[in-house]
Amino acid sequence: MEATKGSSLKVGAIIFAVVTTLVVADQYTKGLVESSMTLGQGVNVIPGFFDIVYITNKGAAFGFLSRVDSVWIQRGFTAFTFVALGALVMIYRSFPPEVRVGRVAAVMIASGALGNLVDRIERGSVTDFLLVYIGKYQWPAFNLADSLISVGVALMAYSLIFLVPREDNPQEEKPENRSPDSF
Repeated sequence: MEATKGSSLKVGAIIFAVVTTLVVADQYTKGLVESSMTLGQGVNVIPGFFDIVYITNKGAAFGFLSRVDSVWIQRGFTAFTFVALGALVMIYRSFPPEVRVGRVAAVMIASGALGNLVDRIERGSVTDFLLVYIGKYQWPAFNLADSLISVGVALMAYSLIFLVPREDNPQEEKPENRSPDSF
């Protein structure tokens, strides 16, 4: 069934509202940490497992390139985010309507990317504050936007592997079915 213009606008408005809500929630949580803690401060929440810490990251995921202090690195991350957002729009549209998990995943990834983009533009770095660890082994600190991206990527992979319909027996191109121009 083809979507009508009205239903497309309604879906677009819902997506806009969800993305806006998630970005605002991300910025709100980061703002709480920034206003109530000093940079580098940590608060133990679950001993031996979870802390709230206030750190900043000028790099990408897991601190990649965080020690390189360059305006060009920041501009590169910003440009990459815009390219990724464009790709996510195309990916969202490519999922069949019945594969809602894939579409939700694209919205989650876009929301997380926008949340971290706001940080990069406003602060020149991303605020991270969630720290999970067991003993001396710890995961790099992260934030709500990072969580949205990570869960979104996992859901998208699940959707692509298990939910997107595939042709059961794709016909193999046999030599007798090829045109002479294809050799």
